Amino acid sequence: MIILAGMIGVGKTTFTEKLAEALGTEAFFEPVDTNPILDKYYEDPDKYGFALQIYFLNRRFKSIKRAYAANNNVLDRSIYEDALFTYINTLKGSISQEEYDIYLDLLDNMMEEIASLPKKAPDLLVYLDGSFEHILENIQKRGRSYEQPTDENGLKDYYQLLHSHYADWYEAYDQSPKIRIETDGLDIHKENDWKRVFSYIRNEMRALGLDD
Repeated sequence: MIILAGMIGVGKTTFTEKLAEALGTEAFFEPVDTNPILDKYYEDPDKYGFALQIYFLNRRFKSIKRAYAANNNVLDRSIYEDALFTYINTLKGSISQEEYDIYLDLLDNMMEEIASLPKKAPDLLVYLDGSFEHILENIQKRGRSYEQPTDENGLKDYYQLLHSHYADWYEAYDQSPKIRIETDGLDIHKENDWKRVFSYIRNEMRALGLDD
C-alpha cells in the first residue's frame, strides 16, 4: 500500500487518482463530499473540532484495512497523518487537552489492531510538499466555500500553523520508507511532468522490491 500525505490543498486527491490509475490499482479517497461534519467544523471549529477528528479517525481506520487487501493500492491521506491535525486543533484551543488525550488513546488502540494485521505497515509514503503561497492558491482554485480564508474567519492563520508543522511531521514519520515530492511548479496534468514524477516513484518502488 502506498499512502499520500500533505497539506490541505497540496493536490493529494488528483495525485492519488493518477497514481492508482498508472499502477492499475485501487484508490481510496479522503471522505470529504460525504462528511457530515466538515463544513460545520469550518463554521465553528471549537464546537466541532473533536467530533471531526474522531470521524476522520474512524473512516481512515476502515480505509486502511480495506487498502491493505491488495498490493500497491493508493490511500489519499492516512491514519498516520491525522494526529497532526488533532494536535494543531489542540494548540489553537479547538480541542481540549482531555479530548486530545482521549483521541491519542483511541489512536493507540487502533494502531495496535493494525499491527496485528498480516501486513502491518504501508510500503511507501509519498509526501507532497508545497509553499504556503502555492497551497493558498490551490485552495482558492478548487472553490470549496467553507475552506476560503477571510479576514474574519481566521482560516489563513490555521492553514499557516498547520503548514509550519508538516516538515517536522514528515521528518518524524517512521512507519515506512518515504519520499518527498515538491509540488511548486509541478503540473501532473502535463505529460512530461507526470512521467518524471511517476518514474521517480516507480524507481523507489523497485528499489524496495514492490510488485508491479
